[in-house]
Amino acid sequence: MGKEKNMDEYWHANLRYVGILTSIWFIVSFGCGILLVEPLNSIQIGGFKLGFWFAQQGSIYVFVVLIFVYVWLMNRLDKKFDVHEG
Repeated sequence: MGKEKNMDEYWHANLRYVGILTSIWFIVSFGCGILLVEPLNSIQIGGFKLGFWFAQQGSIYVFVVLIFVYVWLMNRLDKKFDVHEG
């Protein structure tokens, strides 16, 4: 029973991380790329409007960073629940 409860806690923590990181990506891609595109377009970076940049590239960069954050969080969680590899 103790091991099963431990794995339930592990799984819930994993789902919490996925939910938070997916929400961040949604806010950046949908919020900055669609909803806030007009205010962000008043700012230019390298000749491109910031709203356009977020819609085309920014959300992809944020997604890649979130992948590395997820790996770091999961490695920490694996060690906490003693399910890490090697």
